[in-house]
Amino acid sequence: MATLLSVSIALLAGLLMTRVLKPFKMPDVTAYLLAGVLVGPFCVGLLGIEGLGFTSMEAVETLSLVSSVALGFIAFSIGNEFRMEELKHIGRQAVVVGVFQALVATLFVDLALLGLHFAFPSLISQPQAIILGAIATATAPAATLMVVRQYKAKGPVTDLLLPVVALDDAVGLIVFAVSFGIARTLISGTIDFVSIFINPLIEIFASLLLGAVMGWLLTQLEKLFHSNTNRLSMTIAFVFLTVSLSMLKFEIGPVHIGFSSLLVCMMLGTVFCNTCPLSEDLMEKADRWTAPLFALFFVISGAELELNVFSNVAIVGVGVIYILFRSAGKIFGSFISTKWTHCPPATCKYLGITLLPQAGVALGMCALAAKELGAEGNLIRNITLFAVLVYELVGPMMTKWALTKAGDIQPMSEEVKNRRQIKLENIKK
Repeated sequence: MATLLSVSIALLAGLLMTRVLKPFKMPDVTAYLLAGVLVGPFCVGLLGIEGLGFTSMEAVETLSLVSSVALGFIAFSIGNEFRMEELKHIGRQAVVVGVFQALVATLFVDLALLGLHFAFPSLISQPQAIILGAIATATAPAATLMVVRQYKAKGPVTDLLLPVVALDDAVGLIVFAVSFGIARTLISGTIDFVSIFINPLIEIFASLLLGAVMGWLLTQLEKLFHSNTNRLSMTIAFVFLTVSLSMLKFEIGPVHIGFSSLLVCMMLGTVFCNTCPLSEDLMEKADRWTAPLFALFFVISGAELELNVFSNVAIVGVGVIYILFRSAGKIFGSFISTKWTHCPPATCKYLGITLLPQAGVALGMCALAAKELGAEGNLIRNITLFAVLVYELVGPMMTKWALTKAGDIQPMSEEVKNRRQIKLENIKK
């Protein structure tokens, strides 16, 4: 009962917070995250009243399944952006920009934190600096997609943004695996070729293969139904099934076979949208079904943000350097790569700002570092948590600002405003 009460209060808090922040014209994502902080363990949760809020991090973690499913649907929706007719125009640009901006962000953070290490060796070690550089590649697809949907963003920046965000996951997996292997080598003095090169490549290939197979199966099974309601139910069931299959792990000798749920579900959406003639209509209906799920996901994400990281001056200091240099790397890398690929001026100027949000993938990386490296990993986790806290609260607003400046978010026309006003007046009558 307490869990169900917490979920309902969390969702209501998120929705009400959107009304509180409406005069400030903040994205709904930011409102959901702030609501999560409010009902989380560091605010209302401190009262210790079960059900009123999340009284501990363990209480928040009991809803991890909701987050996994929501991320699956988010990845599925982003995969829907990889339609072949559209990729013919932006495919090369997306690959170049997606890879280059991620690597530049890693380079900037690595250089800054390694420089900090040589200046203050006790503050941060070389392995920690290298791993944090790898974590800098990741961009949060969830926050970006929600801003795009809320404001119905459409234009050249948005068209390139969603494929680039999707590619970030694959690039981030490889960079993190290589960097993590190098860091472990520096700590232990032994080189593990399998974990540095083999495992990440297998994970990416296996994820894409599983997603492609599931996408093909979904398209074939959709043909058995003529009702859109049943087709929608089948689509939702397949996303659930795909998320659960992506949690499987195997060990074959020294080789680890696992899956990235984001990559698997993205591939599911990509194959489905390119092979099923009714995919566009079904995706639109699925988006309506998932709205409360996404809202709850962001409230839970806000509750997971650990405010106690502000109590450590060293973490805040290193975290600020991480944020500044990662942001500079994303913006500079995007600017240079979009120039190379002859993107429109607005895309060159504003795309990098839309890539700043960071959450799920980065948190997964730092959790692995904390688990495998012990004390070395705890600092990485705390710095990442600090950066995620800042990026999640500020990133969506920056994304909205950049898309508005680029012209992808259009102000509401007078005709639409008048129509809404008439509807409100009729309701009052």
